[in-house]
Amino acid sequence: MSKFGELIDGNAPLLLVFFKEMEELKDEFFPTLRDVAAAIGDHGKVIKIEIDKNPKLADALRVKVMPTLMIYKMGEMVWRQSGEQDANTLIGLMNEYVD
Repeated sequence: MSKFGELIDGNAPLLLVFFKEMEELKDEFFPTLRDVAAAIGDHGKVIKIEIDKNPKLADALRVKVMPTLMIYKMGEMVWRQSGEQDANTLIGLMNEYVD
């Protein structure tokens, strides 16, 4: 988990998306995440984390519902929501935390 600490410690907002391998999510929600990443550009990051490959991290963060989305900035969780969100909502949230 020390890598996780390094990952979330930056000044730019980081959107973490915890998911379980499901075809519907890939087909419907992942394109939304690509749109968010493209809109944010170098001002932030979007990272998908599969919970089956990272169970300790998912447990530590009490991730129960898929997908669970979190925004971190400077090591602190500043937003968390379970369930899919539309691209405009996520872009707006990320922009709130851009310096």
